[in-house]
Amino acid sequence: MKNTKYIGIIAAVLLGSVATLSAQENLKVGAIYMDAQGFYAGVRKGIQTGASEAGRKLDIVETNAQGDVSKESSFIDSLISAGVQAIIVSPVSADGSYRAIRRAHDAGIPVVCYNTCLNDKDMKDYISAYAVGDPFDFGHKLGDAAADYFIAQKKEAPKIAVLNCEFVEVCVTRRKGFEEALKAKVPGAQIVANQEGAVLDKAVSVASTMLSSNPDIDAFFGEAGGATLGAARAVKSQGKVGKVVVFGGDMTTEIAQELSDFSVIKAVVDISGQGLGKLALAQAIKSIDGQPPEGIKVAYNIDLYKSSEDGKAWLKAHADGIP
Repeated sequence: MKNTKYIGIIAAVLLGSVATLSAQENLKVGAIYMDAQGFYAGVRKGIQTGASEAGRKLDIVETNAQGDVSKESSFIDSLISAGVQAIIVSPVSADGSYRAIRRAHDAGIPVVCYNTCLNDKDMKDYISAYAVGDPFDFGHKLGDAAADYFIAQKKEAPKIAVLNCEFVEVCVTRRKGFEEALKAKVPGAQIVANQEGAVLDKAVSVASTMLSSNPDIDAFFGEAGGATLGAARAVKSQGKVGKVVVFGGDMTTEIAQELSDFSVIKAVVDISGQGLGKLALAQAIKSIDGQPPEGIKVAYNIDLYKSSEDGKAWLKAHADGIP
């Protein structure tokens, strides 16, 4: 009986030591950002913060795909060769990114999407988790805010131009949500133009051309941060303040300043980059531990800012400028 007791004590000690070693095991996680600023700078900070708070030793191997599928593919191959235990990525293309992600999956490396992901079939086959703020709800909240604005202004048939980021499926879904909510309250609303303008400089140029070609535009919908700010700058440069307003996505310091001013931007929807980054890292760690979520998608909250006070509060809460 004594020997049995001692064996049990020794086993418990050994199990405890294994658990301690497991908790202290160095983890290497790859993180690919689609850009180096704005929302993706927030994601990066969230991942870094999450790593420091994880209670485990984490080595984050980071890189920037710059919106390029070929660079993304090359980086994923490099991460596979580097022996990472999970990869966190916002895929550049729902259809074009799957081959590289499949290679990671086939190498036994769990892949966690955030913000964007693959099409539904490939996501089920190759993705461990998808941290996302529902894109339809994202657009729907903004469309609802736009409708309330037009109702207050007694505009029954407002004309809206869209600056899009629809090279990724998530932005198509944002627009669908926006249109559904807007037209539910303001049936006469019309989308009179829809062009790509996700990068700031291009967004300013495209929005300016839209204003020249469609002088009766009442508002812009910017599907992402560059589009939102670009539309606001175009409205100001074309002398349309007080005549054309902007509703947009993705909060940044510049967008929050414009919302605080409230002369052009009237509402912004946002998914915290930092919050989504932390969530994506948490899912990567769970996937490494063999505990991926059921159903793949893990929802994150969507925030609506629709007043000057909201803009000022955001600036105060993000003094470092990182969303």
